[in-house]
Amino acid sequence: MAQVTLRAPLSELCGGRSHEIEGATVSDVLAALEHAHPSIAGWVLDEQGRIREHVNVFVNGTHGVAETQVGPDDRVQVLPAITGG
Repeated sequence: MAQVTLRAPLSELCGGRSHEIEGATVSDVLAALEHAHPSIAGWVLDEQGRIREHVNVFVNGTHGVAETQVGPDDRVQVLPAITGG
């Protein structure tokens, strides 16, 4: 299973920063994460199941998109963008 690391506020909603989630693609992993932790539904994926515009996902340190392949030993980081002004 992929090791998924979340940053605040997502980690607070999921009860921790690190989670083992199974999935073949970034999209699969994020959908499984939402299924396992319904409290983050809508924070990472939109109503169509696409990664929200202000959420960045990295697989093994490289920017990932929904179709990026994820293996069982991969590390996936989910980073909500910081905005303000």
